[in-house]
Order: sequence, then structure tokens, then C-alpha cells
Amino acid sequence: MSGPTDLPTLPDARFAGLLDEAKALQAETVALRRELHQHPEQGLALPRTQQAIVDALAELPLEITLGKATTSVTAVLRGSRPGPAVLLRGDMDALPLQEDTGLEFASDSGGTMHACGHDTHVAMLASAAKLLAAHADELSGSVVFMFQPGEEGHHGARHMIHEGVLDAAGTRVERAFGLHITANAPAGAIRCRPGSIMASADSFFVRVTGKGGHGSAPHQAIDPVPAAAAMVGALQTMITRRVSVFEPAVVSVTKITAGTTTNIIPETAELEGTIRALSEPTRELVRDELLKVCEAIGEAHGCRVMADVKPGYPVTVNDDAVAEHVLTLAAEVLGEAYVDPMPNPVMGAEDFSYVLQRVAGAFAFLGGCPPELDPEDAPPNHSNRVLFDEDAMAHGVALHAAFALDALRGD
Repeated sequence: MSGPTDLPTLPDARFAGLLDEAKALQAETVALRRELHQHPEQGLALPRTQQAIVDALAELPLEITLGKATTSVTAVLRGSRPGPAVLLRGDMDALPLQEDTGLEFASDSGGTMHACGHDTHVAMLASAAKLLAAHADELSGSVVFMFQPGEEGHHGARHMIHEGVLDAAGTRVERAFGLHITANAPAGAIRCRPGSIMASADSFFVRVTGKGGHGSAPHQAIDPVPAAAAMVGALQTMITRRVSVFEPAVVSVTKITAGTTTNIIPETAELEGTIRALSEPTRELVRDELLKVCEAIGEAHGCRVMADVKPGYPVTVNDDAVAEHVLTLAAEVLGEAYVDPMPNPVMGAEDFSYVLQRVAGAFAFLGGCPPELDPEDAPPNHSNRVLFDEDAMAHGVALHAAFALDALRGD
């Protein structure tokens, strides 16, 4: 990775008025956010969301491409002079959740809710496109706006990469930036860190097969339930004994299924759960050890075991220099009071990781806690009661714009 000295600090005057311009777009930002929030869609097929984005960008001098495998939107803004390309990303999809916020613009789609703030991400990116279009004469290069469906477990970023989003400007993107709102940070604060910022996320499935029988005569059966129960505890011991204490990893068994009634020993028991890690070597180690532990315990209990790990998102790793520079830009655009360097990563996962595997860039968090709530106690992202302070979106718009203006300054 490049060093911090490769990205010099800019004078404050460079971005004078940028935040005010973002605030001037607030009514449009809020209107789009609320439209998307009221009409959420899940997964990779988001036709209504896609059309709302296209409509929001319609008056701008952008080259717009719609996805083929998904309902993605890629928009390219050309600067007045040639130069490199940078990418700004906003994800679009909602969650399978029944909203219980009481908002006047709450979801009208039963069982679907924008509980992770992706509606704010789209709205901020659309307004950033408007702001940057007004500054196109200052850009030496191109800005690629990546409106991405399917972040919530559907690998939408990978689909867009396969369809060429990183080369949409005609040259490979050299810098990339993604921003995610969080209800558990003060409104407008920017949180970022060099290196790993979010974990990998793999899912595991274990099926333990014994021999069913009567609950009163376990010696005549081969009971898979004690074997499955032993696996639950052994997997936690495996983490503490096979993984270095300096390499965070999490294994959580989140679902156990077995049996039908009180007096029948079932033939099978099933476990499901998640694996999280902050480096690829640790990720591979935990996957391998989990399979070994489950298979060995099953054999000890006389059971057959079928265990599988389904790969999910990779570790989200920020370029050191770009991450540090994002914090510098936040201080210059928003003020030092809104800069909040992260001492530790979080164990959630994010498919912007696919972009950062290929492009030097950074992922950051935007605080969105409503002023009447305590960030530590506020309902978190993915809660059916989560709320976001819409005023914080102006900070996101301004930071998106500053990232592009800085990267394409032409000097």
C-alpha cells in the first residue's frame, strides 16, 4: 500500500462553501430518501428504486448505464479536462423486516424495510452527483457513481464489477469511496480507519445423522443431539485454542434444529451459523478447523456428519493512505469536531470489499443518530425501529464530493 505522504493535506479554502452547497440540496436529498424508504425493495431486482435514481439524475450531464444481471445504475460524470477516474458508491436494497418506526413515510411494503440506511446512501450519492456536476469544470478526470443493488447478502458489488463498473469511464478506477450511515454514532460524525474495517462473513451448515429411536432407550439408537450439542461448545474452544488472540475471529451457532416431540430420538440434528474474521489467513484457518471439529465429534459419537462452509463477503480492507486522507478531508470539509477515527474494526461485513480488493480506496461510517437519542442506546441498523437524523446526510453529500474533487484536482 502507498504511504500517507502520497496524499497531501489540502488547504481549508479548497472546499470553502462545499458543505453549504450540500445543505442547499437537502430538500431534494430528503425527498428522494423518503420516497425510497416508503417503497423499499429487496435483493438484486429493484426496478422502482432504479427508476427513482434514473429520474433523480435525469437533468445531469451523465452517461448512464443500466445493469443487465441486476437493476444497478452506473453514471459517469466527465470533467472538463482528461485525467483518472474515481468511484463513489451507494447501495440500494432493503431488508426483510416489518417496520415499526411510526414514521409518516414508513414502508408501505409489508415485511420489507430500509433498516440499514441504504435509502440514505442512494439519496446522498444522487445529491453528490448534482453537486459535482456543478463543479465539472474543476475536475481533471471522471467520476463513476455506483448505485448498487443486492448488498444484503446478494453480492451485488461483484455483479457490477463483472459488468464493468470499474472501467465504466473508459479507464480503470484509481480511487474508490463508500459511505455507510450508522444509528450508533453522533449525527454527522465520520468514522474511518486504515486496514481492516469490517470482517469477512461465511455461513456454515452441519447435518449430524445418527439412528432414531425411543427416548426411553437411547442405547438402542445413535442420538445426534448430544453430538450436535458437543459441537456448539467445541467450536468456541476451537476459537480460543487454534486462533491467535491477536487475530479476532467469531463463530456463532445461530440455529439448531432437531426432533419432533418429547419421546422420540431424532435421526438428524442440524446446526447453522456464521464465521467472521479480519484477515484472509484467519478466515481460512477457522473454516478448516470448523470442519475438522464437527467431523471428529460426529465420529466419536458414531454419527455421520455433512459439514459445509458457504463463502460470503471477504474482509473489507481500507488502503492505509486513502483512509487517513478521508479523515483529513472530513476535518477540512466538516470540521475537526466531526472526525472520529476508529480504534477497532467491526465484525459486520460489506460487499464493497470486492471493490477494495481491486482498487485503492476506503470505506467509512457516517453518524446518523437522531439528536433526541443516545448513540449507545439508539436502535441499531437492522432494527425494525431504527431511525436516522436526515440532517446528517448533508455531511455525506459534501464528503462524497470532496473525495472526488480532491482526487481529480489535476496537480
